[in-house]
Amino acid sequence: MLLLQRHSPFEFWQSVTGSLDADELPCDAARRELFEETGLKEEGELVDTGVSRQFTIDPRWRDRYPPGVTENTEYEWRYRLPGAVEIQISRDEHSKYCWLPIAAAIDALWSRTNKQALLDLQTQAQAQ
Repeated sequence: MLLLQRHSPFEFWQSVTGSLDADELPCDAARRELFEETGLKEEGELVDTGVSRQFTIDPRWRDRYPPGVTENTEYEWRYRLPGAVEIQISRDEHSKYCWLPIAAAIDALWSRTNKQALLDLQTQAQAQ
């Protein structure tokens, strides 16, 4: 699993994340954010899991949203690669990256919804 270490407003590990631009579809945002944060474009397969989650926006990020907005919807996408590759991280958001086995990635993640996405993936893999 690829994790990115965010450096602001504090250091923590996360997956590729981002927000929809005005009138942008989730599939377009997923492609754009993947490229902006990793430099990856067509090396793998981008898959819509069909899963979305509602969550309360952490107060440290509420200034990025219109006044009074406290909830957000997250759309889950997966990018499948044949193996670990070199990543070109976005230095304005992240300080480093790492590839981890799924259990270690779950432990390292800060976001509850990131953890849930990997727990679901782990459960699916174990069922196969």
